[in-house]
Amino acid sequence: MAKPSHREKILTEGLRVVHERGFAGASVRDIVAAAGVPQGSFTNHFTSKEAFCLEILDLYFKGAQATIQRTLRNDSLPPLKRLRAFIDAQIQYLNRIGWQNGCLVGNFSAEASEHSEVIRKRLVEIYEEMRQAVAYCLKAAVKLGEVPRKTQCDELAGFLIASMQGAILLSKTERNSVPLERFKHLIFSTLLR
Repeated sequence: MAKPSHREKILTEGLRVVHERGFAGASVRDIVAAAGVPQGSFTNHFTSKEAFCLEILDLYFKGAQATIQRTLRNDSLPPLKRLRAFIDAQIQYLNRIGWQNGCLVGNFSAEASEHSEVIRKRLVEIYEEMRQAVAYCLKAAVKLGEVPRKTQCDELAGFLIASMQGAILLSKTERNSVPLERFKHLIFSTLLR
């Protein structure tokens, strides 16, 4: 098996470091130290910290896209079961990594979007992709009669993504699943009844 390249090590370890310490809190020195590579390796592979952070954002989002395919866009499951599975996957992921790190997409929204226009624009695209996946799932729920015909799927999907990010932020602050569990409960007991 081939040894991971310096670039791969920097991306993998750098993602972990930035996720733990934040966009501003993680220096290039911290990233290369965690990767166990010389500092020059960073500049050999990335034109700037911003370019690096854009790549780790995409690397992180690849995992989210896999979850979206397995849940929201999985036509073999009933739509509301897909939506529940998507939210449960967020809870399980955050529980596994420890609540204090939260969601990198949300963290970058709060921290990096004011410093980098290119990262801000990428975050807008990511949120739109998530919104479209939730809307796809809700439209399937309408078609099957799981939610009322009058449901405005695109609007509701945007609201759900924004609300979930807020719940994740509160869960990060409180370091537990209570805000996300409350969010999930209210969606299924009140909003989608």
